Amino acid sequence: MEDDAAIGVSDHVSSESNLEDSSCCCPICLGPFIQLSYLDKCFHKFCFNCILRWTNVVAGKHRSLPSSVKCPLCKTENVSIVYGGEGSSFQRHYVNKDFEDSFILSRAHRYRLQCYYTDQGLLDDIFNISQYWRSRKYTQPNCWLESWLRREIQALIQEKDVDIIMHHILGVVKAALWTRKEQKSHMNSPEKKQEEFKMSVSEAARRFLAAKTDRFVYEIQLFLASGMNIEAYDAVYIQRLGWSSPGINTEVSHSALVDRTTVIPYLYIFDGDSDENE
Repeated sequence: MEDDAAIGVSDHVSSESNLEDSSCCCPICLGPFIQLSYLDKCFHKFCFNCILRWTNVVAGKHRSLPSSVKCPLCKTENVSIVYGGEGSSFQRHYVNKDFEDSFILSRAHRYRLQCYYTDQGLLDDIFNISQYWRSRKYTQPNCWLESWLRREIQALIQEKDVDIIMHHILGVVKAALWTRKEQKSHMNSPEKKQEEFKMSVSEAARRFLAAKTDRFVYEIQLFLASGMNIEAYDAVYIQRLGWSSPGINTEVSHSALVDRTTVIPYLYIFDGDSDENE
């Protein structure tokens, strides 16, 4: 997908980057920059994967391949993403290259992604995580965990092929939840078991999920504590938040999201392309 053709470093990049906000956070994912990238006209900074997904989603809403895309921050038209700056050269990825093969988030994926920007703890009175650990229900296998994890990771990193990451994290989750030795002894206290779980899963996931890791570990516990299948769990989650179903014929209400969440670029990206209304 990436174009390896090197381009010279523009003096404009240096001057603009010095004028940019000194924050180290990507304005799309709100986490630290991963593979720092710039749009080629306005030079606003993003994670490479974040701005690449932005361009693919916007491009996917057009009947024909667009040759440029507007910056999500300033609306300047840009034709490429400048990235991979090392030494005296950068690389360039053009907006419309291979976007047909990209992974476009489904409504269910978008619903899960938006959940990460709501207040944590809204469902604690329904799904009691502490009781889940105290009752040692974690020793009971959850046959829906693998599918739930795959969807969760796809939504968070916005990639379709997450099997390697998913199986790595799933293996750590299973190992942290249950072992033959513990089945016989039950020596660990519920509190210690929970802390060990959180530490192990956080360590496994952080390299992939960065700033979203802590919330991801909480969401795993919430799903496990529910004891529900994915469809039932989604229904309860959505009902509590007052959103629309992420099913095929429904959309998440933007007004409802504004009432319940912090307004972030992701909501703007996935709830509509204002370019068509300008």
